[in-house]
Amino acid sequence: MNLTRRYSTLLNQMCMSSLEGSPSRRAFSPAPAVKPAAEIRRDNLGVDKSALQVKSAGTSITGVVSACPMGAKSSRPFSALAQTLSSSTLEQRVEHLEQEDLSVLDPDQLLRECQEVLQSRPTRPRRNLIRPEEDPSSSGHRLGPSVRIMQWNILAQALGEGKDGFVRCPLEALNWKERKYLILEEILTRRPDVVCLQEVDHYYDTFQPVMAGLGYHGSFLAKPRSPCLDVEKNNGPDGCALFYRRSRFSPRSHAHLRLSAAAIPTNQVAIAQVLQCRLTGRQLCVAVTHLKARSGWERLRSAQGADLLRRLGGLSAARTHPLVVCGDFNAEPSEDVHRRFRASPLGLHSAYKLLSADGRTEPPYTSWKIRPSGESRGTLDYIWYSRGALRVDGLLDIPGEEQIGPDRLPSFHYPSDHLSLICDISFWGESIR
Repeated sequence: MNLTRRYSTLLNQMCMSSLEGSPSRRAFSPAPAVKPAAEIRRDNLGVDKSALQVKSAGTSITGVVSACPMGAKSSRPFSALAQTLSSSTLEQRVEHLEQEDLSVLDPDQLLRECQEVLQSRPTRPRRNLIRPEEDPSSSGHRLGPSVRIMQWNILAQALGEGKDGFVRCPLEALNWKERKYLILEEILTRRPDVVCLQEVDHYYDTFQPVMAGLGYHGSFLAKPRSPCLDVEKNNGPDGCALFYRRSRFSPRSHAHLRLSAAAIPTNQVAIAQVLQCRLTGRQLCVAVTHLKARSGWERLRSAQGADLLRRLGGLSAARTHPLVVCGDFNAEPSEDVHRRFRASPLGLHSAYKLLSADGRTEPPYTSWKIRPSGESRGTLDYIWYSRGALRVDGLLDIPGEEQIGPDRLPSFHYPSDHLSLICDISFWGESIR
């Protein structure tokens, strides 16, 4: 078996499609039985480490592959385990496992594997990294290399196939067996240090094991009442996920937040993670969120944004260290929630404004889709950063209408109805530690 095929086997087993034979909300089955511990070698997650060996450059690397026996009918290796454990308990065990610095995937080889799987699809238009004009508010000098941050609503699989009704998108473009490779290809191509995702409903069976194998630590927080659970053969609730590269950052603290409006808890969530850069010693607070969708909910989005700002302001790290807030705000720049972030005492600035000629205008769109109700195009996704404490070194451009294509998003080129955003930032200060 050649090296590419070995990686194909590994990735397919780590990212087994959970839409085939997975239980729905109405028939939530318990985790399948596993062999007694004495019969099989296992790590801290109860994972069969003897299931697969991958060799790279003559070195034997043990793959963390499946949380259920090979050949079992369930195709939800990590989801099955997640059904029997709380997410916090599972994340503690994953974190303990990651401290052993297990790495099973070569990113270059995995990227080639993704591209091989996608070779029958049309070539995706190239997006370029743009260096914005010098920000006059920045002072001091740059500390260390840039930190690359990705913001992306990846489109929950259950919603894409079961609820959203993208009338011009071919059904084949929504097939998870291939769409996951397009998502992973985008991440592997950009190589971010921090990844902020929304609408993640394949965390435990795809993103957590793959990203851990690539050297990231992840955190996930599901919506309390996810609409994914109303779809037959769903993979569980969707939510926000935050990953950071362990070789670049060490964790300091984190918070899982359920956003409120008028002191009433809502269905939207956020994750805040305080990280310390291993190169500069500087700390950075990163938050990811996903505010209420659809027209008519502007006041609720504004209240959720105000609650998030208040709670971030209550974190000492967010007050004393640079802050980055990523999210699908489901809000145009004209909405009140955008004004709240612009005027926040936390000193936040929208990074993608720097792509405009005047440095004050948001992109024309970050999402463009056609549903039965009609065509909608809007700027909904943002990366906010502490202006002055951080400098923006580069931004991934927004593809033009011709690149998007007449059928809009999602498509064979773009796996989500939202575009990925990339922002390279650097710390500013007096000296490197």
